[in-house]
Parts: sequence; structure tokens; C-alpha cells
Amino acid sequence: MLRYLPFLLVLALWIYAFIDCINTPESQVRGLPKVVWVLIILLFGEVLIGPIAWLVAGKERHRVAGGGGSTPSEWHRHHSTTTWVAPDDNPEFLRSLREENKKDEALLKDWEADLRRREEELRRKEAGSADGATGTDGTTGATGSDGGGGTPGKSGRKGPEDTPPATS
Repeated sequence: MLRYLPFLLVLALWIYAFIDCINTPESQVRGLPKVVWVLIILLFGEVLIGPIAWLVAGKERHRVAGGGGSTPSEWHRHHSTTTWVAPDDNPEFLRSLREENKKDEALLKDWEADLRRREEELRRKEAGSADGATGTDGTTGATGSDGGGGTPGKSGRKGPEDTPPATS
């Protein structure tokens, strides 16, 4: 296993230098055009000349001014530009919740009004069919005295509360 270690280290450095070169903006590339640096890294990567040349001379590297930290995580801890706010403290988030709540309430009111309208239509239709089901001689039709087929509800009529839920 140890005999493969030097090969893996060379490969890792080669890949790191290649990706670093690709991700570096053209304005930060020194000496040669970026395409030439990519070719140098790829052609001379096996003997480590290309990746080491890129890391030493190919990219501008700045020291962080003001001692903001030697590692990227330390620098980010000291130079945070945005302050994160919890959602329950964020006024924009709370405002969007209120707007969604208003829309949902309006939709619910529309649904309730539609449901009341449909229930009223059903009651009128049942009352009309119950009156029309009785013949001139006083006998009822084939639907029975409850005004509809099926099991009657508490009031003796089959209403929306007796209707089984729709299955999808």
C-alpha cells in the first residue's frame, strides 16, 4: 500500500493545481495566459513541474491585510458582511407569512360560502323531490318517504353529512 502513496500524492497535487487554475479569474493569473497555464499543468503534471510552477508563479496570492486570520475560516469569522436573522425575527419573513395568511383566509371564506350555497341547493332540491315524490292519491313513489335512496340521517332526509367522503 505504501508504494502507491507517492503516486497518489502526485495525482492529488496535479488535480488540485488543475482545478485551482481553472477556477482562478483571468485577472489573477500571472505571467502567462490561463490557457497556457492549464497546458503546462496537464503536460508537466507527472513530474510535478507544472503544478509546482502554477502554485509558485502562476497565481497572485495576497496576504490578508490587517491580520484578519491566517486561515479562511478565521478571516470569515472576523469579516462577516451579513448578519443572519432567525426567521421569527426577520420582518420580511413575518410580512410574507401575514400575506400568505390573508390569502389563505380569503380562500377559506370563499370555500365556506361555496359550501353553504351547495348545501342550500341540496336542501332545496331534497325538499322539492320530497314534495314531488308524493302522488295525487297520497302514496309515495319508489324512493320512499325520506326523499332519497339510502339510509336516512337524523332528520329523516339524506343530507351532505350522510354522504360518504369521495375517494381519489
